[in-house]
Amino acid sequence: MPINLSKGQKVDLTKGNPGLKSIMVGLGWDVNAFDSGNAFDLDASAFMVGENGKCPSEKEFVFYGNLEHPSKAVHHMGDNLTGEGEGDDEQIQIDLTKIPANISKIAFTVTIYEAEVRRQNFGQVSNSFIRIVDESTNTELIRYDLGEDFSIETAMVVGELYRHNGEWKFNAIGSGFQGGLAALCGHYGIEVA
Repeated sequence: MPINLSKGQKVDLTKGNPGLKSIMVGLGWDVNAFDSGNAFDLDASAFMVGENGKCPSEKEFVFYGNLEHPSKAVHHMGDNLTGEGEGDDEQIQIDLTKIPANISKIAFTVTIYEAEVRRQNFGQVSNSFIRIVDESTNTELIRYDLGEDFSIETAMVVGELYRHNGEWKFNAIGSGFQGGLAALCGHYGIEVA
């Protein structure tokens, strides 16, 4: 039975699951019926940040254009252009044993591709969730359903995996940003061309 989190809630991940090495982070969403007529393309990304809250280099930004970190700790399973169907729309695999020592947190985000051009925002998206699955047993450990209504936001920090006293924990964030992926990159210290 997974732990269902609410916004701002933090939970131990490795302490209660000794031996946990490989996890899959699944992100999913549905698009409301009254959408803008354009296809929605939502993208999940992972920002691997140090103690200063910034990515040490562009390699620590794992997304559809950079599917794997050189350490093999974070692997994006690829872009889903439509988000149709049940279950996870995009998945990111994490090997906790390979996360470099200089990385203290991994932030999981979702952005709307070309949101401004397509006049789209998270107010048109529903049933968004993030879940963490133990890959060795295929057991869902944590689930966070984003119940909040977002209206103008085009980017969202869904949750964070973070290191605390040698253990990994998860924080349900659910905070929206305006300015899409570029705003998130700026927040995490990645320069956008």
